[in-house]
Amino acid sequence: MNVEDEIYDIVDENDHVTGQASRKHIHENKLLHRSVHTLVFNSRKELFLQKRALCKDENPGLWDTSSAGHVDTGESYETCAHRELGEELSLKATLTASVKISACQETYGEHVQVYTCITDDAIKINPDEITEGAFFSLTQIRKEISTHPTLFTSSFKMLFNQIRDIENISLNKIEFVGKI
Repeated sequence: MNVEDEIYDIVDENDHVTGQASRKHIHENKLLHRSVHTLVFNSRKELFLQKRALCKDENPGLWDTSSAGHVDTGESYETCAHRELGEELSLKATLTASVKISACQETYGEHVQVYTCITDDAIKINPDEITEGAFFSLTQIRKEISTHPTLFTSSFKMLFNQIRDIENISLNKIEFVGKI
């Protein structure tokens, strides 16, 4: 199936399903829908970032969260997060639900459920989705966002700026400011 023909749930401002449509129809008509973003940390508290493939129709060549994707119609946020983690990074991990971001301009009309995980397993990126990826220190990411903001997706910058006390991330619980 062509990516434009994938079917997603259309949702309202409260994230309640109101219908279904193709990805193309949803994006062309700027309808609200759902996505997930997963932040993969290693035991050194470094965050894995992916550089989106140049063939992507949204944010090609920009740095983004470790793993992200649209929630298919009838799929749960958590199921989608596990699917995307496997498809993009060849990872299986225990995910912890974190902040949920309401649909807005920075998220392209997507309600975003964020998950986190900590793993030292080997990552194998999917070259159809990602051109490169690596673990970075949080200080390095913050510096790069401040000096080169156009290299990052708007949703990642929004999410990263919501992380509280980022240098002291607990390996048991990653703290976020809360809902936006």
